[in-house]
Amino acid sequence: MVNYIEASSAPSKNTGAIRLYGPEAFEGMRKACQLTARCLDELAAVVRPGLPTDAIDRFVFEFGMDNGAIPATLNYRGYTKSTCTSINHVVCHGIPDAKPLREGDIVNIDVTYVVDGWHGDSSRMYPVGTIKRAAERLLEVTYESLLRGITAVRPGARTGAIGEAIQTYAEAERCSVVRDFCGHGVGALFHDSPNILHYGRASEGPELREGMIFTIEPMINLGRPHVKVLADGWTAVTRDRSLSAQYEHTVGVTAGGCEIFTLSPGGLDRPGLPSLNR
Repeated sequence: MVNYIEASSAPSKNTGAIRLYGPEAFEGMRKACQLTARCLDELAAVVRPGLPTDAIDRFVFEFGMDNGAIPATLNYRGYTKSTCTSINHVVCHGIPDAKPLREGDIVNIDVTYVVDGWHGDSSRMYPVGTIKRAAERLLEVTYESLLRGITAVRPGARTGAIGEAIQTYAEAERCSVVRDFCGHGVGALFHDSPNILHYGRASEGPELREGMIFTIEPMINLGRPHVKVLADGWTAVTRDRSLSAQYEHTVGVTAGGCEIFTLSPGGLDRPGLPSLNR
C-alpha cells in the first residue's frame, strides 16, 4: 500500500511515504533548481578536449560557493566530489579525476545544489569537440526519452506511465533502457520516495498526485541494458562497453500536469545539439 504524507509534517528521513509539497516548497525548489540549471548552462562553455574532469568538479564547487549553495554529493555516503562526470560507456556516478576529456567523447555532468534546504537535481550530456553521428543520435534519443517521460506526468496517472513512455520510444529507436538505476523523490531530501522507473507499464506504480516532486533521469544505451559497478563502489558502466547517455530534470506535479524546475534559462537543455522548437 502506498502512503502519502503532507511534506510539512513528514520526518526528516525517507520513510517510504510519498511527500506532497505545497506552494512554498515549490518556490524553494525553483530557486535551488534554477541555480543548478545556471551552473549546467555555464559548463557548456567550459567542456572541451584536454580538460580534466577534476576541473569540472572544481567549477561546480566554486560556482555553488559563490552562490550560497552546497553540492549535495560532497561527502554523501563517502563520495568526495561535488559532481559526477560519466564519460562514454560510463552509465552514471563517474568520479571526476585528472584524466583529460578527449575529442569525440560524450560526458554526462550531474549537479545537485542544496539551497535553503532544497535540493535542485539535474544532469545534461555534453559533446566534447566533434562527436560521431552514432553518439549524437544517442543523445537525441535520450533527450527525447526524457521529454516523453515528462509528458506522461499528470495527476491520476501512475509512475509506470513515465516508464512506459520512455521504454516504448527508446526501444523503438533500437536503444535499451538501463534497469539498475532510476529517478527518485527529491525536495527536502536528496533521495526520497517514490522510485521513478524508466521502463514498465502505465498501469503500474504509485498514483501521481499534485504536490509530488521527483526526478526523471533515463539512462539509455546504444547496446544492451546491462551494467556493472566498478571496484570504487560508484562508477557504473555498460557491460558491453557500448555508449550510454542520460539527461535529468526535476519536476513537480501540478493540477494541470507538471512543472519542470530545472529547465535551462539559456535554452541549453541539450548542449551542443540543435535547439528543439516545441
